[in-house]
Amino acid sequence: MDAMDYDVVVIGGGAAGLTGGMVLARSRRRVLVVDGGEPRNAPADHLHGFLSRDGMSPAELYSVGRDEVARYGGEIVGNRVQGVERGAERGFVVRTADGRELTTRSVLMATGLRDELPDIPGLRERWGHDVLHCPYCHGYEARDLPLGVVGGENRPFTVHQAQLVRQWSSDVVFFPNRIVLDDEERERLAARGVRIVAGDVVGVLADDNGVWGVELADGEVVPRAVVFVGPRFVPQDGLLKGLGCELGENGWVSVDPSGRTSVPGVWAAGNVVDNPAQLLTAAGAGTTAAIALNHYLLAEDVEQAVVEHRSNRP
Repeated sequence: MDAMDYDVVVIGGGAAGLTGGMVLARSRRRVLVVDGGEPRNAPADHLHGFLSRDGMSPAELYSVGRDEVARYGGEIVGNRVQGVERGAERGFVVRTADGRELTTRSVLMATGLRDELPDIPGLRERWGHDVLHCPYCHGYEARDLPLGVVGGENRPFTVHQAQLVRQWSSDVVFFPNRIVLDDEERERLAARGVRIVAGDVVGVLADDNGVWGVELADGEVVPRAVVFVGPRFVPQDGLLKGLGCELGENGWVSVDPSGRTSVPGVWAAGNVVDNPAQLLTAAGAGTTAAIALNHYLLAEDVEQAVVEHRSNRP
């Protein structure tokens, strides 16, 4: 069997990718992590809910993670992957932006997703600071403040979000912003003490101290200190689709509980296949995928060893 550069190429250096890379390196696999350097949570100042790492900055988490992968012999390169193709006979060829062609027996995709925000001035500028989407990540830090929830394209998420953030503050205003609420939804929000303010949102207002208000098309400004919004979650799954991975009914790439795709030798973990996954969940998915990948490679190793053993018989 011809030698390949790596046993596994991990594409994406976030929580899922780095954790998977570390587990595989500790399994004494030849591992390369290719990291494009744009993690989803880069705008945030701190991460929360990650046991023993609560309050750490995302940049520090990834820096520590890269050191841990390298400690066990894994390689890390800062680069973008332009394409992944099946090898002529086996494995895969990974093509990077700088022209490298890497051969690997298997691939772990951890390329994450992109948050598409409503086109409202001020949202993107304060994203990850006091414009948020996940109360489990940042709700405690916004506790008891005047909170706003702004409607977007992701209707089910947003309406649920308006109910959810009420757990962290008694002062919540929901701006449907082109979402038409039915009578039952209005009643349920009112029962929880969530105030509904109609009208198109035309801006989230902020100064050097952060967000201070939400502006409506009629000129009204509703004072708020933190704004929650439901993005449209867009998986960065072009490489997976290019390999022909099957999609589920929701249009996302399908994986089994271990992260295995329909293409033999290709696993996926984290937000690229699981939009609700938080850092800790993504890291766990990376571990699960890495163990499954190691078992996949082990089965190949055993078969190859048997072939060689038989060929060496007198």
